[in-house]
Amino acid sequence: MAFSSNLAFSHLFPAPSKSFSPSHFILATEPRADVGAASARRRSWKCSFSAHERPAKPERRKSEPAVDPVGFLSDFGISDRAFSLFLRERHKALKDRRFDLCSRFIDIKEASSGFELLGMHRHRCHRVDFMDWAPGSRYCSVVGDFNDWSPAENSAREGHFGHDDFGYWFVILEDRLRDGEEPDEYFFQEYNYTEDYDTGDSLNVEELLQKIDDEYWEPEEKVYRNTRLESAAKLFEEMFGPNGPQTDEELGELEDAETRYRRWKQSQSSESNPGSPCYDVIDHGKTYDVERVILDPVSKAKFRSKKPPTAYWIEMRKGRKAWVKKYVPTISHGSRYRVYFNTPNGPLERVPAWATYVLPGGEKSCAVHWEPPPEAVHKWRNPRPEVPKSLRIYECHVGISGSEPKISSFEEFSFKVLPHVKEAGYNAIQIMGLVEHEDYSSAGYKVTNLFAVSSRFGTPDDFKRLVDEAHGLGLLVFVDIVHSYSAADELVGLSLYDGSNDCYFHSGKRGHHKHWGTRMFKYGDVDVLHFLLSNLRWWVVEYLVDGFNFHSLPSMMYTHNGFAAFSGEMEDYCNQYVDRDALIYLMLANEMLHDVHPSIVTIAEDSTLYPGLCEPISRGGLGFDYWANASVSEMWSWLLHDVPQHQWSMNKIVEVLVRNNQRNDRMLLYVENHSQSVSGGHSFAEILLRKPSEKLEEEDEALILRGSSLLQMMKLITLTITGSAYLNFMGNEFGHPGRVEFPSPANENSLVLATRRWDLATDGGLHCEQFDFDKRIMMLDGDGLRLSKSLPNIHHVDESKKVVSYIRGPLLFVFNFHPEKSYELYNIGVEEGGEYQIELTTDEVRYGGLGELGEDEYQVRTVSRRNDGYRYTLELTLPRRSAQVFKLTRILRV
Repeated sequence: MAFSSNLAFSHLFPAPSKSFSPSHFILATEPRADVGAASARRRSWKCSFSAHERPAKPERRKSEPAVDPVGFLSDFGISDRAFSLFLRERHKALKDRRFDLCSRFIDIKEASSGFELLGMHRHRCHRVDFMDWAPGSRYCSVVGDFNDWSPAENSAREGHFGHDDFGYWFVILEDRLRDGEEPDEYFFQEYNYTEDYDTGDSLNVEELLQKIDDEYWEPEEKVYRNTRLESAAKLFEEMFGPNGPQTDEELGELEDAETRYRRWKQSQSSESNPGSPCYDVIDHGKTYDVERVILDPVSKAKFRSKKPPTAYWIEMRKGRKAWVKKYVPTISHGSRYRVYFNTPNGPLERVPAWATYVLPGGEKSCAVHWEPPPEAVHKWRNPRPEVPKSLRIYECHVGISGSEPKISSFEEFSFKVLPHVKEAGYNAIQIMGLVEHEDYSSAGYKVTNLFAVSSRFGTPDDFKRLVDEAHGLGLLVFVDIVHSYSAADELVGLSLYDGSNDCYFHSGKRGHHKHWGTRMFKYGDVDVLHFLLSNLRWWVVEYLVDGFNFHSLPSMMYTHNGFAAFSGEMEDYCNQYVDRDALIYLMLANEMLHDVHPSIVTIAEDSTLYPGLCEPISRGGLGFDYWANASVSEMWSWLLHDVPQHQWSMNKIVEVLVRNNQRNDRMLLYVENHSQSVSGGHSFAEILLRKPSEKLEEEDEALILRGSSLLQMMKLITLTITGSAYLNFMGNEFGHPGRVEFPSPANENSLVLATRRWDLATDGGLHCEQFDFDKRIMMLDGDGLRLSKSLPNIHHVDESKKVVSYIRGPLLFVFNFHPEKSYELYNIGVEEGGEYQIELTTDEVRYGGLGELGEDEYQVRTVSRRNDGYRYTLELTLPRRSAQVFKLTRILRV
């Protein structure tokens, strides 16, 4: 606290000069009558309060919620003692981890700001600084095009590299003086490479130094005291002389402090130390009195007339024009480089862990120094959109977003796909495979360089333009972040980074994913946390992304990587296979992200339904904003592949769609994401809409009609039955018929299936009907945010007739899943009596339906008869395999 207080007040009171005098500070203590001076001094430092003097306990700020490590358990009716104990122990470990971080980085904000120092950065003193973490290395240098890949040139000179006790290496790359140029005389003559001003070129240095004294601040020389009593002893000597009183008897009776001070001040010359401000500190001798500081009016006026020091720093700097004239960059924009380590196991080269632009390519892999000139740097034009109350997320992959067999770019994605997403009615995009990875066939999930966008799609500035364009269209941008494991590549990845096996990852079996051949992070290590937290903040600060989908949380939360049978008991979430360090990292990540950017969106991709995913950290949760219910997609896949439609269980469908052990208002649902169509899988559209024969027969048309209606019903009920977020994978909005296959040796590195057929969305046929329907159901939520205002009331589930009905907000949803039976005058209960109008039906011809509902059946009036627990009944016509959405248009009072 003392350190913080000194920082807080140092800008108000300049440090005293060496010629200390009582005209600066007067510290006078009046002794009590009943005790000696020594006793008075001792008691003045004692912190003791009587019952009536004891200060009240400070009230908790309204912004600080009460901490209850098991607070959310009662909300879900969880009474498991072992899990409750686990949460309490986890909370204690979280506090210890925060302490570990703050003991190294002051606070969590600094702990997440590593990208400001590590990696390659231009310094204002005509040089480039490189910093990296490699505790197992004995020597470090930077090699690249700029020094002919020599580990002993430029960056490796004496005094230009070194490391601290934690293994952070610091390397200086000095810019070169041009021929005929001389180094600057003064060290404070700086060059700002990114600005154009050159005011420092025409200013005489001696004039600038005088200007500093006259206009900017008071020239004070700091005093470094050897002991805290040094100033008091010097003051005592000045007041009483070198042979002053040493005991209370010699001191005698003293006048009050203010009288002594004023007598002393009258004896002082008015011209003593005219350049120093005068502060008078009067102590009235009260036990708990706060010292009164009196500032001399002349000093006060002089102090306030000074300009802030910022103007001085700007005035003395030279701009980019002077820099270009005098210096040649030691490492120019676009230069390739790597970091060189000398380890106990021999020398090795690595692509730096903090590199922001990387060219992967086997043994030729390297980082690229990305420092474009100021005029080429992207200037942000559009602000971040506000986060909507309900999310409609469009999951996409930049590389496969084109219609031609090639890897598409950021620019092509911005020009072709973003307008389509906006037209389709979505309000956010979630980009997978964005972070740099060497193995393209992994769809981007075997990440090698966490701070770099994939160079296959373009440059960092190209991605900034994509984000800016998305924001201009009102679309949020989410990144599919992979912190649950990392690629096992060595040259371009983090594995054996400094020659040791436990730099970033666990050693032994714990450090390897049991099924995917990837490496597992050491989430309990402070420096690994520093790396991962900084990575999250980097994407928010540098690229203005609006949220993250945390990929495959089971891989990190369990030592078995999620590949184990779950019994459904709470023991599964607190046994010896749960990685507590990983859970603590997720809590710290959510805490940091929401502190840096309160509107950030974090999504938990967890198929194990870990309790408390979206609960506040103060109540024992992990702090996510949404959790993805992957079991819904698995259920639809199981029904389509293994269960005849007449055997579908309505209760099972509703049970999976509405989970009771998580917050349903924070549930993210999807019929299918990328998993169904990537790497050999089949999309649901490919299963339901494929044509058995080239020439359509009557039976074939019936199969396509069945598939089309089922696909629409699955989308509608998944979007509307619960939750406040919905996701769709790129192309599924119009029923893309083909799967996705990334190039690999298995398909001879072909890009034929790594595309999207956008022409199907506008061809006027079956896929166009699917697209029109998808846009229409997006409008159900887009018009007035009707679905986000309330959770549904599921009041009618008929297992035998395969009918499900529920009310959400002002809308009534009715689904008839029966493959053969249509119903006339089917009774559904409603709360309000009146006239109900059909807003949407899957049976419409424009959506590929048969149009069995007549126009007179689009408006229905209630019957005054109780049903489903409500006062009124609607008698509806329900065609087979169809869904209807009704809205109350007129209320009739009886």
